[in-house]
Amino acid sequence: MAAPTFEIPKLKDVSVVPAVQPDAMAHIKSFQASAPIQEAVGFPGQLVDNWEQKAIEKMGDLLGKYRSFKVYLDACVHCGACTDKCHYFLGTGDPKNMPVARQELIRSVYRRHFTFAGKYFPKLVGAKDLTKDVLDQWYNYYYQCSECRRCSVFCPYGIDTAEITMAGREILDSIGVGQKYTNEILGKVQRIGNNLGLPGPALTDTLEGLEEDIEADTGVAVRLPLDQKGAEVLLITPSADFFSEPHVESLIGYAKVFHQAGISWTLSSHAAEAGNFGLFIGNYETMRNIALRIRDAALELGVKRIIVGECGHAWRVAYSFWNTLVGIGAGANDPFAIQLQQQLDPRYPAPQHICEFTYDLLQRGVLTIDKSANDHRIVTFHDSCNVSRGSRMGDMPGGQFVIPREIIKMVANNFHDMAAETINESTFCCGGGGGILTDDLIEVRVKGALPRMEALNHVVKDHKVNFMAMICAICKAQFNKVMPFYGFDMSMVGGVHQLVSTAIQLSPKE
Repeated sequence: MAAPTFEIPKLKDVSVVPAVQPDAMAHIKSFQASAPIQEAVGFPGQLVDNWEQKAIEKMGDLLGKYRSFKVYLDACVHCGACTDKCHYFLGTGDPKNMPVARQELIRSVYRRHFTFAGKYFPKLVGAKDLTKDVLDQWYNYYYQCSECRRCSVFCPYGIDTAEITMAGREILDSIGVGQKYTNEILGKVQRIGNNLGLPGPALTDTLEGLEEDIEADTGVAVRLPLDQKGAEVLLITPSADFFSEPHVESLIGYAKVFHQAGISWTLSSHAAEAGNFGLFIGNYETMRNIALRIRDAALELGVKRIIVGECGHAWRVAYSFWNTLVGIGAGANDPFAIQLQQQLDPRYPAPQHICEFTYDLLQRGVLTIDKSANDHRIVTFHDSCNVSRGSRMGDMPGGQFVIPREIIKMVANNFHDMAAETINESTFCCGGGGGILTDDLIEVRVKGALPRMEALNHVVKDHKVNFMAMICAICKAQFNKVMPFYGFDMSMVGGVHQLVSTAIQLSPKE
């Protein structure tokens, strides 16, 4: 690994609030999208001539559409409860990475154009015009927010900085200032069906190769079907699961679970991607276009259930938005949504998380498990932000915290949680979510991972933990990249269904 060009934070036994370092991250600017990338997803190819007017008009449009956006901009009293809750501020010390200050970048412009005091007495209320310098700060700092929503847990008014970040990014896109990483991926998924741009034949070859690997390893023929009409279950999983370590180990785990339960299932080449980066840029039409591929696939294949794999923001979009976006679950009322609602089996949640599915099978004793197969692992669990603070799981309050941990305990003998203030709804972000998982933001990612690395370090020292399980593709990719900066082995990272895969005892199925 090449030596970093920035100082890596030191792990401390007791986490401390850093000294404020003004503009410490002002030099960070992720690569901007080129004109073809922008135009492919419906945005201007470059900064429009009348960008200030267009940006203010877009802000007005969002204020009219989303009542929460206006409430959040009006409600903040600068109490400071959020200042030390953001992992990026804790890792960088830059005051603009305090949630309240990051919000203020757009709130000051909102005051200037949409409040009486800001229009006539701007200096008295901290109102600002939207200058090019302010616009550049929006781009810099709204891509130093992973939209993890941790700050909202501690805000006495419940202000959700993620929604403000999403609005800021949508305004930027609307005037021709988009991020290369997110918008290029959005183009791939809309054009091909997955974030990686894998064409159908490549996907077929990959799945056939995995089938051969599983049979060579276990002696059992386990299928990974693609475009199988009439299957009971459509599995929608992040495209990283198809080829990348350790993600692929979870895909193998899903396949073994379906095989052993005797449940027919399929993947779809048309909708081979659970991830939906439309959430990251706050554009609901883009979110809907991506989700429509899943509805189309479900209708075409005639499945009775839709299950989502290990991906944090994919599950949040599925759980919180699919119903009203495309009618997966009660919500939309167009003819195709109604057709899908009639097609899906009402005995099961729509959609359902793979952990809910596996947990039910384990509870009912459908799966044969040898927990000792994981005895080489001492496991902890990382709660992913979008699962923890943007969704639920199962039919119990807090199921999104309970179910993954219970699965781990059912398939492994050695489990230790990290400190209570760093897990569940207070979990620290991996540092790479929300459109930050790109190498041009590696300094942001490494520094943003500091709080989680400190929490992990405690259980490593106290309990000899050597495996951190999670149910998010972005978390897996982020930790694989940044853990070596802190002296941890990247092999410590893996999925919950990787543990299931190790412990499950297979028998041939017809």
